[in-house]
Parts: sequence; structure tokens; C-alpha cells
Amino acid sequence: MAVAALLGGCGDDGGDDGGGGKAAAESGGSAKKGSAEKADPTRLPGVGDRLHAKIPARSEQVVAVHGEGADSADATVELYTKEGGRWSRDKSWPAHNGKRGWTPRHHEGDKRSPVGVFGLSDAGGVLPDPGAKLPYTHTAAFTPPSYWAKSTRHDFDRVIAIDYNRVEGTSPLDPTRPEGQSRGGSIWLHMDHGSGTSGCVSLSRSGMEYLLRTLDPERHPVVVMGDKASLAK
Repeated sequence: MAVAALLGGCGDDGGDDGGGGKAAAESGGSAKKGSAEKADPTRLPGVGDRLHAKIPARSEQVVAVHGEGADSADATVELYTKEGGRWSRDKSWPAHNGKRGWTPRHHEGDKRSPVGVFGLSDAGGVLPDPGAKLPYTHTAAFTPPSYWAKSTRHDFDRVIAIDYNRVEGTSPLDPTRPEGQSRGGSIWLHMDHGSGTSGCVSLSRSGMEYLLRTLDPERHPVVVMGDKASLAK
């Protein structure tokens, strides 16, 4: 069961050894706060009314994934924290998304990441728990198959499940797809291999470990993700 689920991981295909894109190295230090954030600290920069309204009122942590374009595999991941109704940006990392870009209606095998607002409730990986606050499943079952590209060998050393077409409160490896298999699944935040994914969002190991140690289920973290144009609507 775990192997079958893993083969569905990151949009059902782990063979991402091609495709251009910037390296997902950590940007370093705390991110600078932009003028848009200063103008209205009660709003997330670059996120329009449509998606902003879908962020639960109780959520105090948001991982924002800003894709460079609808058909681009390049993105930026930012972590925002809300205190007293005001959002502040904590960290920022270069990242990658689906090798074919983004889609408002993800389907199995389309190599695009889904646009939307999703919960972040479960984590895991090949490596031991680094001190995650989210429930963490440590198992070698996350190891990619040997026939996948060598560059992907460590992709799932650290994983945070994105609650797209999955059952919250289960291991990221759980294969259950409430909306049906055709809608895809196993969309994760995971470690980067230098190019686009099959639907997941990838960033540096240090970035993943920071998120794992910081995201707190008591603060109801969510991810807001999409290409910049879709996010701004």
C-alpha cells in the first residue's frame, strides 16, 4: 500500500530529471517586508479577494507559494505569521512547482500544481523527525523507487502533505482520494532536486526543516498556492 501511494506521490510521477528552473537554495535570513505588506498588514501580499476569503479566520500561519507564471516551474515560498490580525513575513525560499506550471483543476498526471488554499496537517519522511510540530511519520517507505531519476533520490527525506484530495490526520503516504483517483493526489511540500516536479512544491532541505519545526497545528497552518496572476484574482 505504501509503495503504491508513493508512486502517486508528487502528482503520480517522480521522474523529474529534466526541465529548467532556478536552484532552490535558501534565500537566507528573514525576508524583507515589502511596501504592499506595509500598506495593509491585514492582507497577504499578492493574494486577491477570491483566495484571501478562503483562508480560515483561525489560521495564524500561511505558507504562500507564488509561481512565476501559469506555465512556469519556478516559484517562491514564503512563510507568514499572523499576530493581532496583522501578517508578517518570516522567511522566503526559492522553490519549484509542477514542471508544466499551474492549474485551477488538477488531474492525475497533468504535471501541474493545483491553485488554491489547502490545509497543512501531516508530515513525514525518510529521515527521522527533526522536531516537527505536525504529526510526523518516519518510514523508509517514502524512499523513491530505484528506477526514478537519481536527482530525485532525496526528494522525500522531508515531506509535508498538502491537504488536496486527501484525508487529514493520516500519513502523507495514505492513498485515499476522497474526490476520486482522476483528481490526483499526494501533493506535497518536499525537498528540491533542482527542477520542476510532477505537481508538488519543492524547496531546500533547510527550508523544509524550518517549516517542520515552525508549523504548529494549534495555529491551523494553510498553504496558499498558485501562479502570481491566479493568486492576485
